[in-house]
Amino acid sequence: MTSVKIKTSIAVSLLSICLLSSFISRKDKPTFFLIGDSTVKNGQDDGQRKGATGLWGWGHYIWEYMDTSKIKVENDALGGTSSRTFRNNPKLWATVLLKIKAGDYLIMQFGTNDASPVVDSTRARGTIRGNGEETQEVDNYLTKQHEVVHSYGWYIRQFVIEAKAKGATVIVCPPVPKNSWTNGKVHRNADSYGKWAAEAAQQSGAYYIDLNKLICDQYDAEGEEKVKATYYGTDATHTIEAGARVATANVIKGIRSIPELKLNDYLLNK
Repeated sequence: MTSVKIKTSIAVSLLSICLLSSFISRKDKPTFFLIGDSTVKNGQDDGQRKGATGLWGWGHYIWEYMDTSKIKVENDALGGTSSRTFRNNPKLWATVLLKIKAGDYLIMQFGTNDASPVVDSTRARGTIRGNGEETQEVDNYLTKQHEVVHSYGWYIRQFVIEAKAKGATVIVCPPVPKNSWTNGKVHRNADSYGKWAAEAAQQSGAYYIDLNKLICDQYDAEGEEKVKATYYGTDATHTIEAGARVATANVIKGIRSIPELKLNDYLLNK
């Protein structure tokens, strides 16, 4: 009888250890956070956007390249946001930052909506063009608050600084290209948001992937006619599945191009 009790006790203990190990493993699994605008996550990430169907952001397909048994992927991007509005909305950046822990990864891509007006009565999402310390005081018609607006680069630097303070590894990307061409060449942003994003990343100690250049190089190689017919749907900004997958593949290409980036340890061999 005593022998049976001992065996039962051992079995229960082993089960408890296994469950505890499983819990610790799940708890310690790092998270790969994504933040950005609709080019990262379109609408509710279900292919629907204001009556248009089949529109996707590149963040939707990232998990396909990740070993999700070892890392969690969380796409917290929101369409319509700029670096300014994503940071200022307490339901967005503050919520993500609260979840970030040491060992996590964060990739960001803003800029598409930062070019909007700094002051208007509709979205109030524009940022000051550049990477400087200049500011502009405004009365925000949407929030009904007085607001100090900063440069695009300033907001990027704040994201990086705050995420790194939590122990995360941060990657900055410039906005992806639009379906906009001149003389057979797609328009790039190397002298604007690409430049400012790269500077902000370097200044704040983040990794930088020139996603705009990577995609533009592919677009130019494939040609305007194919790109327009294959990767875009209802407008020049938002991609259909094929276009989103091109961007995703180039994000992964960018990650692989940085050997010291430990995020590579979680990529599948594909």
